[in-house]
Amino acid sequence: VTVDELVRRFGVSAVTVRGDLDALSRGGAVIRSHGGALKRVGALQDVPINVKETLHHGEKVRIGHAAAQMIKDNETVMLDSGTTSAEIARHIKFLKLKSLTVITNALNIAMELANLPHVSVIMIGGILRQMCYSLVGPHAEHTLRGLNADRLFLGVDGLDPDIGLMTPDLLEAQLNAVMIQVSREVVVVADTSKFQRRSLSVIAKLDAGHKLITDSGANPEVLQALRARNIEVTAV
Repeated sequence: VTVDELVRRFGVSAVTVRGDLDALSRGGAVIRSHGGALKRVGALQDVPINVKETLHHGEKVRIGHAAAQMIKDNETVMLDSGTTSAEIARHIKFLKLKSLTVITNALNIAMELANLPHVSVIMIGGILRQMCYSLVGPHAEHTLRGLNADRLFLGVDGLDPDIGLMTPDLLEAQLNAVMIQVSREVVVVADTSKFQRRSLSVIAKLDAGHKLITDSGANPEVLQALRARNIEVTAV
């Protein structure tokens, strides 16, 4: 539901609606999103990308900006299909680079970069997941194994120190695992809502990630535990 819909339905101000949604969010009844809220039904599983990108939007923008600053001229980087990865793609537009190659399995990310003359986009083919505009499956995995990337930016739906990096979809998890294999450096991009959260499919153990970019709302003890496992952590 959006703030505007609630204003019209109940005849109250937007300020009142936002305050009520914030209170419901603190109580665990809803998940607060940018401009509205999402009904909480047990553990948050796979949701449509247009809804997902409204969740923790400000944090994702900051993470996307920090991640994009890592990209250098003439590199080959890989972006998975996460909404945080899409924010990285949006920030790539403002980088002063002469040449960049981007490998992705996400239609929306490819379209973000399609009109940049200095960016070569390699689109991985496969089975379309309409929920998140990503391409997965054996064909996508086969294509990836013939490629190499300097750096992978990997968005995840769950990050648990004991289990690892997770996502709701099995085929997406298998493809992400191949992405890790063909990349020299793995940078996990995840806001703090993903911490200690479990999802259906395990991509890899936490140690597969070399760096983590998250938001400043992270628990310092959790960040220290991650650093103790030789993961370079940046909180923005």
